[in-house]
Amino acid sequence: MKKQLYIKTYGCQMNVYDSGRMADVLAPIGYAPAEAPDGADMVILNTCHIREKAAEKVFSELGRLRNLKEEKRAAGGDLLIAVAGCVAQAEGEEILARAPYVDIVLGPQAYHKLPEMVAQAERAAAQAATARANGKPAPGQGILNTDFPAEPKFDHLPAPSVSGPSAFLSIQEGCDKFCTFCVVPYTRGAEYSRGVAAIVAEARQMVAAGVREITLLGQNVNAFHGEGPDGREWGLGALCRALAEIDGLARIRYTTSHPRDVDDDLIAAHRDVPALSPFIHLPVQSGSDRILRAMNRGHTADDYRRIIDRLKTARDDLALSSDFIVGFPGETDADFAATLKLVEDVGYVQAYSFKYSPRPGTPAAGMANQVPEAVKDERLAALQALLQTQQVAFNQACVGREMDVLLDREGRQAGQLLGRSPYMQPVHMEAPAALFGALARLRIVSAGPNSLRGELIAAHPPQPKERACA
Repeated sequence: MKKQLYIKTYGCQMNVYDSGRMADVLAPIGYAPAEAPDGADMVILNTCHIREKAAEKVFSELGRLRNLKEEKRAAGGDLLIAVAGCVAQAEGEEILARAPYVDIVLGPQAYHKLPEMVAQAERAAAQAATARANGKPAPGQGILNTDFPAEPKFDHLPAPSVSGPSAFLSIQEGCDKFCTFCVVPYTRGAEYSRGVAAIVAEARQMVAAGVREITLLGQNVNAFHGEGPDGREWGLGALCRALAEIDGLARIRYTTSHPRDVDDDLIAAHRDVPALSPFIHLPVQSGSDRILRAMNRGHTADDYRRIIDRLKTARDDLALSSDFIVGFPGETDADFAATLKLVEDVGYVQAYSFKYSPRPGTPAAGMANQVPEAVKDERLAALQALLQTQQVAFNQACVGREMDVLLDREGRQAGQLLGRSPYMQPVHMEAPAALFGALARLRIVSAGPNSLRGELIAAHPPQPKERACA
């Protein structure tokens, strides 16, 4: 009988990728995916430390899982509980102290060791059950691994399992930027880039399994500097050119980027590589040079504008998404006005915007002149209203256009398929189920605030899957 594994994923696309890889490493020891924690034999909370009150949310979820664990024990079984990801990395010892019923705590660099940790946890759980049956106190059994190993975890992972026409591929991890608001350098470690040969081999396996679109992932994905087949260091532009040579790979995306790492070769790749999506997520965080300095971003607002101008010159149909933080310590009305001006100048088709909230251990958490919550709320509302206006205008401008959409999901209604436009907009259309996985040419016939509707012009049905390499 297969054991049931439920993974709850918080946060970014890197965490989504990591959750899939944890499922991959546990599959050979008998764990199959479950749809809910009820009835599962193991639950993993794959956590993110970026959002506000991240740790508190994890402890709240752990309280619910404790009840499930006690119910399973009362019925003669057990539930393994693991906490993974960035909260685990930052607060591993605190998790085991506050929630001693947690079996495993592991950081983002340790999940390739999950089978070994699960075996240890199962032995510890059996010993604890024997002690309880004999009326003795159960020994502590929490396993903690938040090391940054010398050997890359990617060298120890199995080939990824993929389902559907779109997949993530991690090429870079960690961050050396040390923005004053961010915990990533402390939870993910220093920048590390995989070798080009390993990335291309993994991409070929994905395409052989039916993948048509690959999203390259990294905390600073355009800081990629992996060793190429020629022994030289390759950047992201060169990697995209190599991936575009894979027959059957229709579209390449990447996220998340940093303005400081947009180099000449990457800009040229957007000009020269048709498979490279004309959509870039390029976080700026603020339009104020004073706040950008306080954030340690390493660029000015005009530096950012010049990068955008160069990208749009290289590819005139390119569109932008970004991240913004409002209410950073010391932000004045003038600083916020500069952010609104930058948004007006650039024009975004999508964006993520948040109120600043302190992250323990980061320099910004101890800065003076923290902005009152009411002021943050007012500024966030104004920024989001402007961003929403731009998004709606871009969606409306797409009506009448033809574009290629990868149909990767079933719709809510019978006879409906959904996909993503080149600009990451959700697009729905009436289409037979046989076109699932197809790259379809659509004419956009209507637009809403958050999605588009298309009509089929032509489609390239998905090809039969080949057997993936071992």
